Amino acid sequence: MKNLKANNKISSELIYRSADTLVILGILVLASLHSSNYNIQGYLIVGLGAALLFGLVGRFTDIYTSWSGRPFFRDEVIRIIVTWLVTFLFLIFIIFSVKTSEDFSRFVLISWLITTPILLIASRYALRSLQASLKRIGLNNHTIVIAGITEQGLRFAEMIDSQPDSGFHIAGFYSTEEDGKAIELPSQYAHLGNKAAMIEAARTGEWDQIYLAPTSGQSEASMHLINELADTITPIRLIPDNFTNSLLHSRYMEIAETPILRIYDAPMSAQRALIKRIEDLLLGMFLLLLVSPLMIGIALAIKLTSRGPILFKQTRHGFRGEKFQVLKFRTMSVCENGGSIRQATRNDCRITRVGAFLRKTSLDELPQFLNVLQGHMSIVGPRPHAVAHNEEYRQLIPGYMRRHLMKPGITGWAQVNGWRGETDTLFKMEKRVELDMEYIRSWSLTLDLRIILVTAFKTLHDKNAY
Repeated sequence: MKNLKANNKISSELIYRSADTLVILGILVLASLHSSNYNIQGYLIVGLGAALLFGLVGRFTDIYTSWSGRPFFRDEVIRIIVTWLVTFLFLIFIIFSVKTSEDFSRFVLISWLITTPILLIASRYALRSLQASLKRIGLNNHTIVIAGITEQGLRFAEMIDSQPDSGFHIAGFYSTEEDGKAIELPSQYAHLGNKAAMIEAARTGEWDQIYLAPTSGQSEASMHLINELADTITPIRLIPDNFTNSLLHSRYMEIAETPILRIYDAPMSAQRALIKRIEDLLLGMFLLLLVSPLMIGIALAIKLTSRGPILFKQTRHGFRGEKFQVLKFRTMSVCENGGSIRQATRNDCRITRVGAFLRKTSLDELPQFLNVLQGHMSIVGPRPHAVAHNEEYRQLIPGYMRRHLMKPGITGWAQVNGWRGETDTLFKMEKRVELDMEYIRSWSLTLDLRIILVTAFKTLHDKNAY
């Protein structure tokens, strides 16, 4: 069974890679045929090189991993666009470096740049739809069961049911001794028996997979159950509770021949931190030069329409709690920076007319590129909160200050996922912190580029900005 699944994964990846290669190479060749002086051999070499490079970059952007449960338009499309842009820019750099740019038509290259991602997305969507249709009619599906009538087990079942193209069918639930009777099994799910029946089914291979959903705090009983399932022939998987989930996000190290879990630790190695700093310096200088005329115009508008300084400075907590002065264009008639700070609300009377526009379009954040070049901030990272708000929320949200294990950013994962603006309820801040920690755990250069790209599209129509 394991070899069969591995072969299915390889064949699926091979199909995607073959389709991508045909699109990349085919569009370039077709475009070159419309050029009056085309060099078909040169275009073929460039096309093959682009296909190989696209596949290599795709390893880092995860466009060939399993897409089950991954949103297409909000996730995979962005990955494809980023992968293609990186591939194309690197290829153009090589062409100019070897001084062969005059051998290629500008029209062909621009047409290739624009058309390729559109057809890559279309082909990927078609293949994904085909596979989803096959799974809906029962081909290549997995029949699974859940052991444990618990909150995390029921939540997992509901998520599976909401995604019919995931390829999983839930046959039902087994109860275990530690379940208790606190949670009632919904009528749409079959009760398949007790723990003994589940162990017997695991031994006979009745189900494709069994998912364990133990009750929190029952680690000894869970370990005993896992040991009992050790000699069965069915794949066993664990749905983690909150404590186990925190351990899964930990990293392993060894000191004095003793295995150690780094539960709360710096999330980035020195090498990764250096890469992120280089990213900040290069992009920061480029973007600051790009928007400098706009910043001069904003500064004049602020000075001519309201009293007070052009820039607003406020103390924030940065990396590892270090305090620094965050820079913004002033958007209010007051400059609060004390122990008690009231967040901006909709129709806030303190916001100036120019300030309302700046906040709506996020242009008030532009001076923070200076903070990036100073090293206090990053272009992408958890948004810095006022010191007063940090002191408030660190007492209400467990692990809140762990978001300071990375430099704060001008934009972030929470912001592009809709958790920007006023946090008038504790739930909103909890969601922001949850996404901040998700970003810190899964940081990559590709993720930063995705966030920057999404930020550029969302800035002008963000309903949470006021």
